[in-house]
Amino acid sequence: MRKVMIVQARATSSRLPGKVLLDLAGKPMLARQLERLKRCNSVDEIVVATTSNATDDPVVAIADDCDVRWYRGGEADVLKRYIDAARDAAADVVVRVTADCPLIDPGVVDLVVTTLATRRGDCDYASNVLERTYPQGLDCEALYRDVLERVHRLGVSQAAREHVTWFIYRERPELFLLHAVKDLQDNADLHWTVDTAADLDFVRTLYTALGLAERHLPYEDCLAYVRSHPELQR
Repeated sequence: MRKVMIVQARATSSRLPGKVLLDLAGKPMLARQLERLKRCNSVDEIVVATTSNATDDPVVAIADDCDVRWYRGGEADVLKRYIDAARDAAADVVVRVTADCPLIDPGVVDLVVTTLATRRGDCDYASNVLERTYPQGLDCEALYRDVLERVHRLGVSQAAREHVTWFIYRERPELFLLHAVKDLQDNADLHWTVDTAADLDFVRTLYTALGLAERHLPYEDCLAYVRSHPELQR
């Protein structure tokens, strides 16, 4: 089965405009995240799904620079953009990631994807956000494309169109076989996604302290450093 990771990214964001384009250790934040995602062993291809707006031309340029496929669609209906990107890439399995997670861990992504694959027959959707135990910012969801097609047909609310998988676990969870991927310990108190300038400062500090631009460290090493320096999250 062809597994395709779709990374939703756009330059316009209300709380931190242009955040995916901002510098992180000498490269745009999106480029740093794509570097980490390209270390995943469980996916066949990565696609950046962005909008057709001219403001997202730089997003496409970053994808090109990183030798990553891209797809452009409408801004408001993110679910349609996702399903069109999945169709364009001939995906059998769709792996969903957002572009504000520059600390995302390829090992955690692989765990989510392989969980879906190994539970085929009793799992439509696997993710580490159903019961959050990983830090926010390591979020990953995996589902079969035919499941996403069903969501596209049935999900009509604004939330369902905007948040892609909302219909699965919020509106009609009884229609799907769901599986929660959980960490060995509860680290849900940590916020590693970039929503604000302070979040970006935290990530920049971590990249510098651990040399993450020059080497890959697994999630457990990053976690140990953050736990030993609690002032970072404050």
